[in-house]
Amino acid sequence: MARAQLLQFIYTLEPVRPEVVTDPNVWTEKDEQTFQRHWAYLSKATEEGIVILAGRAQDGQGPAICVFEAKSEAEARTFMESDPFVAEGFARARLHPFRVALQRKQKI
Repeated sequence: MARAQLLQFIYTLEPVRPEVVTDPNVWTEKDEQTFQRHWAYLSKATEEGIVILAGRAQDGQGPAICVFEAKSEAEARTFMESDPFVAEGFARARLHPFRVALQRKQKI
């Protein structure tokens, strides 16, 4: 499918336990395993060209986000809900239609 036919979406992640953002000592082994699956999920989707960008604010208060492409809102919701952070209950997520208006060229 041509890129022009894909829609863009953003989802924000809010941890169920907010202290995990600022205190690494509260992470459990299960949290770490869930994080590893989350990282692998988004890394693979980035390599496949689905994810445009993903990351989180570094101030302990701002959001974690994922900007990505999908054919429909239903497909986007499935992608978001399949993120291990969401699927395994580590974080709540909110999905929004999105459009990247400006994007810098890749630096070499």
